[in-house]
Amino acid sequence: MSRRLSRKQLLIAGGAAGAAAAVGGGIVHESRSGAAPASAGASAQPPTVPFHGVHQAGILTPAQSDLRFAAFDFIGSGKEDLHDLLRAWTRAAATLTAGRSLAPPHEDPAKPPTDTGETAGLAPARLTLTFGLGPTLFEKVGLGSKRPPQLADIPHFPFDELDPDNSYGDLCVQACADDPQVAFHAVRALTRIGFGTVALRWIQSGFLSVPKDGDTKRNLMGFKDGTANPSTTDAAMMKSNVWANTGDGQDWMANGSYLVSRKIEIHIEVWDSSAESEQEGVFGRHKASGAPFGGTKEFDTVHISDIPAMAHIRRANPRQGEVTERERDPRAQFVPIQARLAAKDRLNEYIQHVSSAVWAVLPGVETHDGYLGQTLFET
Repeated sequence: MSRRLSRKQLLIAGGAAGAAAAVGGGIVHESRSGAAPASAGASAQPPTVPFHGVHQAGILTPAQSDLRFAAFDFIGSGKEDLHDLLRAWTRAAATLTAGRSLAPPHEDPAKPPTDTGETAGLAPARLTLTFGLGPTLFEKVGLGSKRPPQLADIPHFPFDELDPDNSYGDLCVQACADDPQVAFHAVRALTRIGFGTVALRWIQSGFLSVPKDGDTKRNLMGFKDGTANPSTTDAAMMKSNVWANTGDGQDWMANGSYLVSRKIEIHIEVWDSSAESEQEGVFGRHKASGAPFGGTKEFDTVHISDIPAMAHIRRANPRQGEVTERERDPRAQFVPIQARLAAKDRLNEYIQHVSSAVWAVLPGVETHDGYLGQTLFET
């Protein structure tokens, strides 16, 4: 998904059309100052990312290369089952992200193994696990009064061709890692733990490789993706744009965020048959350098008069050619921006939105005896 703070991040999956999972909302994953390339890639990062903290990991974490994203339907009997599931997922997530096996010592070989074992001997690969709750879950478990107003259904946009079976969901898990097998194992383990309480609704794998020189990543259309991202090291900006705060509507969501998921199919054959000048006109940037029209370098200032009226970066923000959005409320940022893009963005000639969902990303687990969703149940 093109990472404009909350709109989209391109993570490519398999498929003849070139399927892409566009995940926006609070999941930022990248530090972008707008004046210099990103920091070095995964090799410069510690092998593990702490699970515990005020906010969930996997939101402002430096981007990993691989994604496994799963949506679940809740099939339990009420909030007690949800409470127990989130406690169990918390314990498992803390173990998995630390690079440890879920199997207890001296496990009975006559029983199915607790850990499926496919990551034995593998590094933790900076695994992060990020959890969210969907709009439909709250009524199902008798917590309708605690549904945040920001967690409103995403409207249908022009040209949407949404597959209901691959959209929506009561809960979501995002696993990111620098090894696809590590991310796969984590989601597999959490799915097994949830058996009987949740059922897998849809799943998406993806990747977005980090250039060796730490340069801006490129999507599968060949363009640099994320040039105008704000810096995630600016705590004041993140507080005002990403994190839910007390007074936003539901105080239990403080230090959480919101995530919008959009699966996008890229019409690769049509795109690959287009001239490079045509492709550059679609985005309003030069393909090789990433420079905006009228500039020579990637981070040159965008002058709106130099950008074609229907170019992607101009439609994303008609005032300055790029978009920064308030992550605290998808209604105020994602919806109006996506409506503008759906109306006249030239990129629509080459892509198709086929899935949509929104989730409340839970606050972090601050203590080792805490659990995901604790503020939802205890405040």
